[in-house]
Amino acid sequence: MSTWRIDRIGKKPKLNNPLLIEGLPGIGNVGKVAVDFLIDELKAEKMYEITSYSFPHSVFVNEDNLVELPMIEVFYKKFNGKKQDLILLGGDVQPVDEVGSYEFSEKILDVLEQFKGKEVITLGGIGLAEVPKKPKVYCTGNNKRIIRKYKDGMVNNKLYGVVGPIVGISGLLVGLAKRRNIDGISFLAETYGHPMYLGIKGSIEILKVLDKKLNLKINMSRLNKEIKEIESDILGKTEQISEVARQTALRRLKGKFGDGMDYIG
Repeated sequence: MSTWRIDRIGKKPKLNNPLLIEGLPGIGNVGKVAVDFLIDELKAEKMYEITSYSFPHSVFVNEDNLVELPMIEVFYKKFNGKKQDLILLGGDVQPVDEVGSYEFSEKILDVLEQFKGKEVITLGGIGLAEVPKKPKVYCTGNNKRIIRKYKDGMVNNKLYGVVGPIVGISGLLVGLAKRRNIDGISFLAETYGHPMYLGIKGSIEILKVLDKKLNLKINMSRLNKEIKEIESDILGKTEQISEVARQTALRRLKGKFGDGMDYIG
């Protein structure tokens, strides 16, 4: 029996050289907040719903007092003309084990290749001991060409020594993409490393970078208001279950890397 269930929603769209942007729960939920905002702001359409035995063994209780399985969703946004389309990956959880994380990453890259996409952007947080006043955004990638494409005064590419291993989907997607000759870059924003802290400031800084580089025309005046609405939903939902996944992963990692391990993408 397969441990993965991928349900397609609606007809398969025709996309123009799509770029994949990933943002799943992690430190400060920086990536998740950013991608959830993009899905809403761009009015992206849902393409797939993914459930798995590799997700945390928990369910949510929704507003109707019914249970929901943890889920990861894939959305798409088509643009008119020759502009590159987007595939947006968001959801409630990450896989809790190493094998599941690799399998999931490969399946997402399979989806990207089905649409002839050749570029991946992942989003995450860097956990600090204190709340940063103005979070810095760092980047790393699977080749120097992709870093040259996206680096500017808003992004620091001197990441070596700043973080340890980039754990989770935000790291694996970039690493595994290289085997398929897919360019990959990860944007990581500083945030407070406490499990109940939501790194909205870091998410905003990443969104500013994406808006400039991808010409998304985000309504920045709406940004703070919309993210506040996203915040209440995330705190009421993903912190319950993503912390289960995070603590499981941290226990595994500390056994390998020691107690200094403090970063989950």
